[in-house]
Amino acid sequence: MSETLDAAAPVKQQDDETPVIFLHGIERHYRQGDATLDILNDIELAVWAGESVALVAPSGAGKSTLLHIAGLLEHPDRGDVFIDGRPTAVLSDAERTRIRRNEIGFVYQSHHLLPEFSALENVMLPQMIRGLGRVEAKKRAVELLEYLGLGQRLPHRPAELSGGEQQRVAIARAVANAPRILLADEPTGNLDVHTAEHVFKALTQLVRATRLATIVATHNMDLAARMDRRVSLREGRIIEMG
Repeated sequence: MSETLDAAAPVKQQDDETPVIFLHGIERHYRQGDATLDILNDIELAVWAGESVALVAPSGAGKSTLLHIAGLLEHPDRGDVFIDGRPTAVLSDAERTRIRRNEIGFVYQSHHLLPEFSALENVMLPQMIRGLGRVEAKKRAVELLEYLGLGQRLPHRPAELSGGEQQRVAIARAVANAPRILLADEPTGNLDVHTAEHVFKALTQLVRATRLATIVATHNMDLAARMDRRVSLREGRIIEMG
């Protein structure tokens, strides 16, 4: 694919800066027997540094598929994902993996923490896998966990933490390698209202402090209303919400 971002600029611009992530003309279709399911249809979505976008849509509308494509976990059938203005469809699998590891953080509904490691170790590990030394990895992990209100829980394993604490550790792990992009799929879906509120506040504070370009798939309209923008999926297309 020979497209460049200048040739296919997103409709919305923010201070004439290049969006950190731009989904352009994304299509995704699945075969089900003799039928074709059109999940995503000509998706256009741009997110800038420090901007949080809520993706609100019913189950089965394609939210997770959109996040997987945005996170370079899945290839679209058509279109491209631009990271800092660079097309990614032409990249090798190794280069896409490097971008995922260094530029993109993921938070899921289930925290997926490693049960045999402490909160501190869970946040240190992705940094050490990337090549950071143990001392520096520990320093950043402590800073992140303290920022998220978990300074007293560093040595505790996931089973010793509450659901909200586990999810905040997962958020710290997602941003441990200082990504530019954060993708979250129902990050408060398994939490009660009070705990979800606490986790959401921690997430949004971190997004603003680090200027992450953030897309959060959620069913929670109260939380979505407090994000910078709200979009939905209708018949496979992105619809801007008021």
